[in-house]
Amino acid sequence: MALVERSMVLPLVLVTMQISFSYAAIYKVGDSSGWTTLGNIDYKKWAATKNFQLGDTIIFEYSAKFHNVMRVTHTMYKTCNASSPIATFTTGNDTIKITTHGHHFFFCGVPGHCQAGQKVDINVLKVSPVASSPTPYSSALASPPTVPASNVPAPSPSNAAPLKFAALKMIMGFWAMPFLVHF
Repeated sequence: MALVERSMVLPLVLVTMQISFSYAAIYKVGDSSGWTTLGNIDYKKWAATKNFQLGDTIIFEYSAKFHNVMRVTHTMYKTCNASSPIATFTTGNDTIKITTHGHHFFFCGVPGHCQAGQKVDINVLKVSPVASSPTPYSSALASPPTVPASNVPAPSPSNAAPLKFAALKMIMGFWAMPFLVHF
């Protein structure tokens, strides 16, 4: 019996862990084209189609012989001023994890590249993915269906205790299973 319970709880724990970490995304700037001046890539349009969140990773892939990535202030971004960047990346495969809300401004510091459009504004909103997703009842005219309390069945006494212990086992984690199985 204990083995059966363990085999049922472990997948639940793994699914819970997957849900917890599933919000972080990885974005390659420019998608298949990467970070370049070739091909008239509209990085502003590219960024506008994304929903950046805390924990996401931004990857800049480019030829290190011809490009770089500079993180800059808004003023520097608007004027393509590369004189004192916040950070400079030069590997050709730069990975940047988003750890704060707001705008994150990047451009290529090679003369003329920023002016040619090789710049991107990664905007991380303070709205969580759950709060920003529409619900079926988000319309001002619609209301959620209601069920009268008299139509809701009471929980069966025979099922109540096992459900409480199953939830407790899941919260405690897989390591606590041997101690809880005997209850």
